[in-house]
Amino acid sequence: MALIVICGATASGKSGLSIALAKEISAEIINADSMQLYRGMDIGTAKLTVSEREEIPHHLLDILDVSEDANVASYQQLARTKIDELQTAGKNVIIVGGTGLYIKAIIDELNFPDRDIQVRDRIDKEATELGAVEMHKRLQLLDPIAAAKIPANNLRRVVRALEVIELTGEPFTAQLPRKDVDHYQGVRQFGLVMDRSNLDERISKRVDLMWEVGFVAEVQQLISAGITSGKTAQAALGYKQIINAIADESSLELAKEETKRATRQYARRQETWFSRDPRIKWLAPESTSLQLEKILALL
Repeated sequence: MALIVICGATASGKSGLSIALAKEISAEIINADSMQLYRGMDIGTAKLTVSEREEIPHHLLDILDVSEDANVASYQQLARTKIDELQTAGKNVIIVGGTGLYIKAIIDELNFPDRDIQVRDRIDKEATELGAVEMHKRLQLLDPIAAAKIPANNLRRVVRALEVIELTGEPFTAQLPRKDVDHYQGVRQFGLVMDRSNLDERISKRVDLMWEVGFVAEVQQLISAGITSGKTAQAALGYKQIINAIADESSLELAKEETKRATRQYARRQETWFSRDPRIKWLAPESTSLQLEKILALL
């Protein structure tokens, strides 16, 4: 049975293409967007509505409360279990999303060190006291390669790297594979690419639409549901900006513009991540039907 990946930057058209392909080859879809794992995070993550899914079964959507922290190790286990179950039942499977590490965790032999809550809590406390810059300096001393790859402002990843180093006694980078080693054989990966100006315009329009259809109200409901008690969900694009605006009683219009800027930056990082994988077949920004034809011709 076929195992296909559709990846690319946010707002590049992955969801629409995945639905068209799933209908054509009778496939089911595995979500590979880390923020679409959360219940109630619908508008800001551009999660397809039930009707938009066109009766195509989707898996690993809405499986976490916003107060819970997502992690790639748990996701890897859930995704592989579901894929194995579907393939055993004779189903084609399409993995769709823009969270590069989550996709890699499924299709490649990528192992994740265990976690230690006490160690993590202590490092978190130190990070709160010392700040992101000092924690990044510590990582630079212990693992310069990891520090070069992880931005200082990504405190969550810096803390995780320091946790792994303490638990294993090895550099964080030593835990990652030096080359891609397939976990599943015959995976076909397709990436959606778009010129920067068009992608930026699509992002801007998408964020405007999110505000129009009730994104702020969604975040207000999630604040009541405990989104600020977790670390992962409240850091999501748009959610973070609105939460901060509500807390500071500042302009929601400025929060919208900041969401657009942060989303554009995120899209650049996604493009950089996926561009490193030579196994991805890139599809030009054409109509969904033309992209579908090209995929079917290569399967």
